[in-house]
Amino acid sequence: MKKLVGRIIAVIPALGIQIAWYVLLFRFFDSVLQQHLMDLINVIFSILAVLFVIALISKRDESSYKLLWAIVIVSMPILGAILYLLLGNKNTGKNLKKQLKASADVLSGSLKQDDSIELIKDKDLRTGQVMGHIADNAGFPVYKNGSAQYFPFGEKVFESMCEDLRSAKEYIYVEYFIIHGGKFWDTIADIMVKKAAEGVDVRVIYDDFGSVTTFSAKDLIEWTKKGLKFSPFNPFLFIRSQLNNRDHRKILVIDGKVAYSGGINVGDEYINETHPFGIWKDIGFRITGDAVNSYTYMFVEFWNAFSKEKISFKPVAAQAYEADGFIQPYYDSPIRSEHTSNVFFTEVLSMATDYVWFYTPYLMLGDALFDAFIRAAQRGVDVRIIMPGIPDKKLVFKLSRSYYRDLINAGVKIYEYDPGFVHAKACIADDKIAGIGTVNLDYRSLFLHFECECIFYEAGIIKALKEDYLKTQSECTQRTIESIKNDPLTRLGNGILRVFAPLM
Repeated sequence: MKKLVGRIIAVIPALGIQIAWYVLLFRFFDSVLQQHLMDLINVIFSILAVLFVIALISKRDESSYKLLWAIVIVSMPILGAILYLLLGNKNTGKNLKKQLKASADVLSGSLKQDDSIELIKDKDLRTGQVMGHIADNAGFPVYKNGSAQYFPFGEKVFESMCEDLRSAKEYIYVEYFIIHGGKFWDTIADIMVKKAAEGVDVRVIYDDFGSVTTFSAKDLIEWTKKGLKFSPFNPFLFIRSQLNNRDHRKILVIDGKVAYSGGINVGDEYINETHPFGIWKDIGFRITGDAVNSYTYMFVEFWNAFSKEKISFKPVAAQAYEADGFIQPYYDSPIRSEHTSNVFFTEVLSMATDYVWFYTPYLMLGDALFDAFIRAAQRGVDVRIIMPGIPDKKLVFKLSRSYYRDLINAGVKIYEYDPGFVHAKACIADDKIAGIGTVNLDYRSLFLHFECECIFYEAGIIKALKEDYLKTQSECTQRTIESIKNDPLTRLGNGILRVFAPLM
């Protein structure tokens, strides 16, 4: 809890300055001369605020994100500017950028692109162009897909993980946003301790903020003594500027031969051992083949960036396999100029001719992606979104629902999962392309967090995802225009929430 308090403490000095300023302004400086001085100071601050906003607007960024910070800065110049520099400015991750760049420079050239992109372009030029652009921008190749197994619930992922962990021979790399003690963590940790005793190199990255209330220093010491190695991502110190950039990735790699990813964190609610919000609907996948190297690379790059004990990366040559379509794992980074998943989802919506379906727990869309949803539906594409029926965060859920009316009016079909909470993150289009990973349809996932996503093209896993989506939809209630409040007070509240969506 001490770390959590630190985040609050981070803004107290700026808040104190702003409050003190207003106290001085309204209570003590009441003489004519002093009032003129205060007027002059106000003019100076106003000019500085305008210049700050002009610099903000000139950035290539989501307009709604810029609008929020413009409102905050103009209304509270001192506090607003400090909050933006601390929480809103993507350049505040410069220390992370420096560390990651140093690590990436060492690994540069480790991942090689084969002829997969050209093969896709021969079949579907538009899709090939999109995947080729992602390869160029994010630095992760397209591969011929090996095996890709789909899991419709976290408990199925957990069972398969345990089996693979027991067979580890060389190394186990674990990276999760949340690690929470319980059946899930205790089971896999016990297996990893046994493997470490056998000489397997076991390393764990966890997000220091994501696990702030669930994985303590005591836990860290206990498991380190048992042979596990840890590296917290972006330690949660309030004096650092990049506290807003979190590691939301979920990765498990075993011997460079098997990789897991998807929506689940390491906690019992994700495998339905506990039920804080009804049935927890999450998904994941297991892959083999050359694409596993991309997940190994992701882990090694982060480990070497933030740990003093460096590890080497050497791609593992997969045994010969019959290709099942194509696959492209990649990770999103807030320190890149382009937000890869936001671009990918927008492109999928623009390319689709038959249908595009999404799983997401949160719905807070930037302008470009919001417009892409609306345009796809208006031109006759079957656009669907499955959302939770029971929310984990009521205010965020209310904000998500504020987007419903415009989307439904455009023809988007929105469903809420009656049994509980949907934490799955995926999209599927036209039976040929899908994305599964950790990316929510909200500002933090799309613009501020480190995330990982995996694109599948003409792979068998797409059929499994579609079947699961239709089964889940059968347990949902479709929202209609008639079911959405539209009184003036609700519209005003939704408008205010939408302005502050980038902070949620």
